[in-house]
Amino acid sequence: MVSTAGEVGVRSGGGGKVIALISAGHFLSHFYLLLIPPLFPLLKEAFGVGFTELGLAITVFSVVTALTQAPVGFLVDRVGARTVLLWGLFLEAGAFVAIGLMPGYWVLLVMMGMAGLANSVYHPADYAILNASVPAVRMGRAFSIHTASGMLGNAVAPAAMVALVSVWDWPRALVVCGLLGALVAVLVATNAGALKEAAGGGRGQPVGVAAGVRLLTSAPILLGVLFFIGLAIAGTGVSAFGVSTLTLDYGISMADAATVLSAYLFASPVGVLCGGWVADRVTRHHWFAAGCFVLIAVLFTVVAWVTPPLSWTAVLFLAAGFLSGAVAPSRDMLIRSLAPPGEMGKVFGFVSTGFNIGGMIAPPMFGYLLDRHDPRIVLWVIAGVSLLSVLTVSSTGRRRGRAPAGAPS
Repeated sequence: MVSTAGEVGVRSGGGGKVIALISAGHFLSHFYLLLIPPLFPLLKEAFGVGFTELGLAITVFSVVTALTQAPVGFLVDRVGARTVLLWGLFLEAGAFVAIGLMPGYWVLLVMMGMAGLANSVYHPADYAILNASVPAVRMGRAFSIHTASGMLGNAVAPAAMVALVSVWDWPRALVVCGLLGALVAVLVATNAGALKEAAGGGRGQPVGVAAGVRLLTSAPILLGVLFFIGLAIAGTGVSAFGVSTLTLDYGISMADAATVLSAYLFASPVGVLCGGWVADRVTRHHWFAAGCFVLIAVLFTVVAWVTPPLSWTAVLFLAAGFLSGAVAPSRDMLIRSLAPPGEMGKVFGFVSTGFNIGGMIAPPMFGYLLDRHDPRIVLWVIAGVSLLSVLTVSSTGRRRGRAPAGAPS
């Protein structure tokens, strides 16, 4: 069995300060991602472009993150997670300040690319720092708070931007948001001593690139990537196409459909926090995750097959949202178990790329299904992907410990 980096760098205490600092950065990463879309109507008029061109800016952000996240994971293991995280925090804050100070479409594209590069640091750096700084007995709860903070960033961003624009114009609103990020970066920098590194992390003793590539292309890690792709596809199907599916299939109003989706979205962070408690008390995380996915598949199958009343549909969506959140900490604990000491950055950086891949596949796929088929096929596909996720997560769990160590013993 390969020992994990979770046994390295654990210090006494609960690591609460570290969790708070890292979660603040993760909040910002999700907060920044949803700052620009609420401004589309204003930017369309200001830049003289269409929604297609504005959508391209979001695509640039996502593609750059997808392409750079795995290389940044190698960088985390080579130069240290603290250094990379601080550069990412300052770079992303600067990108949004620049968009506000130099408004223009091409500046938007370039800066969204820069923000996408900065965004690539969070998963590899955050998980490496948490793993080295938080006692293993509390790791599940640490991961759950980290994940819930990102969800909170998603929830706060649109409302915050609308509120700021009501006080200032949109360029000043973006500058304020960028300066907020810079303040958080300064806060993290002044407390950087609390952020521990894995043994050898950033000390010039990383494994070679070839050994790292062998680790990332091993069966357990590749199954982990497939697992994350499935999570992204199912999650995007619900969050991005749930309202459209319900309105087309049930003939209900958009307000009612949005209420059902809200039940799902608000239950997810509650499930994440409860899932962290569970993850600290079970050892077979893959079986817990597999059980959650089976139940999620059953819930969406019932909605698609039975067509229950609206109130029961909302209850089923709420339960599915809770379970989708509850699985997240066990998901992270499972991936953690695959990483040899000092290689947490590259493992989480590479596996998290599955989110980006799934996020690119899902929108056109579900859009095509809605255009050409019965709307409820979206729900069937979500249920099917959830069942396939059972196979990937259970196989990943059975194979953990078989990934080749990235460094000689």
